[in-house]
Amino acid sequence: MKRWLGNFLALVLSALFMAGLFEVACRTVINSGTQYHIEMWKYAVALKRLSSNPDIGHEHVPSSHARLMDADVAINSQGLRNREVAITKPEGAKRILMLGDSILFGWGVRQEETLSVQLESALKATGQDNIEVINTGVGNYNTAMETAYFLDRGVAYTPDIVVLNYFINDAEPTPTYTDVPWLARHSYAYAVLGGAWDGFKRRLAGTAQDWRSYYAGLYADGAPGWAKAQTNIAALAEYCHANGIRLILANIPELRELKDYPFMDVQAKVEAVAAANGIEYLDLRPAVVAEDPASLWVTVPDPHPNGKAQALMAQKLAAYLTSNPTGPGL
Repeated sequence: MKRWLGNFLALVLSALFMAGLFEVACRTVINSGTQYHIEMWKYAVALKRLSSNPDIGHEHVPSSHARLMDADVAINSQGLRNREVAITKPEGAKRILMLGDSILFGWGVRQEETLSVQLESALKATGQDNIEVINTGVGNYNTAMETAYFLDRGVAYTPDIVVLNYFINDAEPTPTYTDVPWLARHSYAYAVLGGAWDGFKRRLAGTAQDWRSYYAGLYADGAPGWAKAQTNIAALAEYCHANGIRLILANIPELRELKDYPFMDVQAKVEAVAAANGIEYLDLRPAVVAEDPASLWVTVPDPHPNGKAQALMAQKLAAYLTSNPTGPGL
C-alpha cells in the first residue's frame, strides 16, 4: 500500500513538474511577442471584460494598457483605443465615428498606424482641421455587436458620419461570453494548448479545411450570422437616416488573395444590402490590389492589415470623403 501511494505521489509530482516546465517554455520560448494565440489571449485577459449589454458581449477595460504583437496598446477612459475625446462634440467640430473589429482596433500596429488615426491625418492634410475621427473598434466584434455598441453608447458622441468598416467574418454568429476562469486568466500554457485544441476540433469537424470555404459558408442561404448582420445593418441605417447622420459601409478585403479575389460574390451581397438600405458603399480592395499580399500582413501567419495596408485604406477613404462631401458630414 505504501509503495502504491509512493508511486502515485511520484507520478503526480512528475506531472506537476512537467506542467511547470511547459508553462515556463510557453512564457519564454513560445512567447515570442508575436505568437498569435498567446497575444490574443493576452488581449482577452488584460484588456477585455464582459459588457453589461449582452448584445455587445464584451468590451475594453477603460484606462487599461498592454503590449500586444510588439505594439503598445492603450485604452482610454471610454474603453476605446483612441486618444481621450470629450463625449460632447466641440462646437464647430465634424465627427466621424468608426465601427469595426480587430482590423479597425489596429491588431498588430501602433496606434498612430491605425486606420482611424491615419484617416484623420489624411483629412487634416487637406485643410479640414475641424475633423475628429473616433476609433470604436474592438477585437472579435461582428456587425451585430458593433451596431449594439453604437445604439447603446456610440450615439452619445453625436457623429456627423458613421463608417461601418465591414470585413468578411462580420457575418459570424455572436458567441456567448462568460467570465474567464482563474487558470485561463493566468496560464500561458492554457492559451497555447487552447489554440492547439481549437485547431484540432475544427479539423476533426471538417471546418478547418480551407479559409475560403469557411468564409464563403458564412454567406450561404439561411446562414444565421449573415441574416443577423443584415438585420443590424438595416437597424443602423434606419437610425442614421432618422437622425441626419451620414452612413458609409467601407468593405475591407481579405488580404490573402487580392488580384483573383475569391469573394466577389460575397462582396456583391454586402453591396446589395447597403444599396437596399440607402447606405453609401465603398470598396477598399482597389487601395491594396496592386500590392504583394504578404507585404500587407502583420506577420506571415497573421493576415491582419499592417501599417502599410491601413495607410493605403485610409488614403482611399479620405479621398472618397473629400471628393464626395455630401450629407451632413464633411
